[in-house]
Amino acid sequence: MIKHIVAWEFAEHAEGADKAANVALVAEALRGLPALIDGIVEFEVITPQPGLDNTFDLAIYSVFTDAAALQGYAVHPEHLEVVALIGARRTSRACLDYDPAAL
Repeated sequence: MIKHIVAWEFAEHAEGADKAANVALVAEALRGLPALIDGIVEFEVITPQPGLDNTFDLAIYSVFTDAAALQGYAVHPEHLEVVALIGARRTSRACLDYDPAAL
C-alpha cells in the first residue's frame, strides 16, 4: 500500500475565474478519477473548513494498492488532464508519498 498526499495553493485569478471557482472546478475533476483509474483504494478530496487552520486551498489524500498503481495513476490520461487543469491555476504544490509498512 502506498499513500499519496498532495496539496495546492491557487492563484487569486486564473483562466478567467477566481480562486473559489477554480478550486471547485479542480475538486470536481479530482473526484471523478477513482472511477476511471484502477488501483485506487481511497481517494479523499479536501477543501478548507471554516474555523480550522488551513495553509492550502485544496488537497488530496489517497491510498493506492502498491507503487505500480501509483505510477500508473501518474501517467494515466485522465489524471494528466486534471494535472493540466491544476497546472494552469496553481501557484504552489506540495506532495508526500510513503509506504506505511516502512514506518
